[in-house]
Amino acid sequence: MKCPFCGCNDTQVKDSREAEDNTAIRRRRECPECGSRFTTFERVQLRELTVVKKNGEKTKFDRDKLARSIQVAVRKRPVSDDRVEKIVNSIQRRLESSGEAEIPSQVIGEYVMDALSNLDHIAYIRFASVYRDFREVKDFEDFVDTIDKLAKPQGEN
Repeated sequence: MKCPFCGCNDTQVKDSREAEDNTAIRRRRECPECGSRFTTFERVQLRELTVVKKNGEKTKFDRDKLARSIQVAVRKRPVSDDRVEKIVNSIQRRLESSGEAEIPSQVIGEYVMDALSNLDHIAYIRFASVYRDFREVKDFEDFVDTIDKLAKPQGEN
């Protein structure tokens, strides 16, 4: 593994342990050249995934981008980093096991919306406001009204 600080190609593993929900191995590494320490993660990758955007452009699936978008939605909400990591792992496993190499971005967005709707309604609304690309306040109001109806127990108005 190449040192991110000095570029040395011969770093040493100092510690390995299971990380997250046993879906990755966390490795602490040290560079013998500059003495810097850094962490790497090793994950199983079932297949290369390509994301097909709405405009038809294709890009390589970026797990970190998915995690960042969820982190933005849950910012300042009572949602732990571990919970976000579990959501990302779940979505990635679901995509990889779908049997498809090319995944429409809308599918990923719907998976995130589904996960956030069960996790935190504010995060769900935040993500939806970007994902659904609301053009007018009325669009946003209609969406929030739909969530209010789903969140209220039966019999309440």
